[in-house]
Amino acid sequence: MTDEQLDLIFKALSDSTRRRIIDRLSKQPAQSLFEVCAASVAENGVALSRQTVSQHLAVLEKAGLIEIEWKGRTKTHSLCVSEDHVAAASWLTNYMQNGRKT
Repeated sequence: MTDEQLDLIFKALSDSTRRRIIDRLSKQPAQSLFEVCAASVAENGVALSRQTVSQHLAVLEKAGLIEIEWKGRTKTHSLCVSEDHVAAASWLTNYMQNGRKT
């Protein structure tokens, strides 16, 4: 894994809205943009515009954290776990185990 790939993953995970989207997709995959927007309102009471959610999904897709599938005319989003993500988690775990507890 390159530093650039690691940066993309951690940048994507640095935003709480994107982390909530990932949580949602881990519980219920293959969601459309509309479903992700509706879930944001239902679960968090926060209304996000379609454009805002679309931008968050693009960041997650660029980091390889989600994958896109077309079902007819509907674009669906699902969580994607790859070797890069396992390596990023391993990298972080290594520092957590060896670091000093505060």
